Amino acid sequence: MIDKILPLVLEDDTKEKMSLLIEHRLPWLVVGLVGGMGLTLVASQFEHVLSQDIHVAFFIPVIVYMADAVGTQTGTVYVRNLQKKRTHFSIYLIKESILGLFLGLLFGSIIGLFAFLVFKSLDVALAVGTSMLVTMTFAPALALIVPNLIKKEHQDPAIGSGPFTTVIQDFISLFTYFLIASLILFH
Repeated sequence: MIDKILPLVLEDDTKEKMSLLIEHRLPWLVVGLVGGMGLTLVASQFEHVLSQDIHVAFFIPVIVYMADAVGTQTGTVYVRNLQKKRTHFSIYLIKESILGLFLGLLFGSIIGLFAFLVFKSLDVALAVGTSMLVTMTFAPALALIVPNLIKKEHQDPAIGSGPFTTVIQDFISLFTYFLIASLILFH
């Protein structure tokens, strides 16, 4: 209750005690660890997709990484501007959504072409390219919503938004990829 009344206090890592840094960071990282274990369970539910075409597994890291990377860029700039009180959420959301769509189209096309040239499979190429498009398009919106919600709860978005957004984005990316691959491989 008291933290709802008090203003957001930002830490200075060079001046704070290690125990305080651990206390504030550890819960968010535990969420990431638990989320990662959950992702393992999600991936295991799509064993049939991987057994249909093992090439699908080769692209998991790049699909997840690229969505995380574009989301991290968006979130970092947004959190920096939150601290400076120079934010207009709706403007950020519109611009970053357009940017995500552009980047998704560009990188989806590139990775889809790469998949086709290397593995000679139109199905894998479509699954990979489409997944990259979808995950990179929606990653910036998530990267804006999470720190905004954390700030509204009077927590430091610089500490919580990275790990929390990453685990959510990883889940969305992995699930999206396997869902699209399922639809394409089992058409």
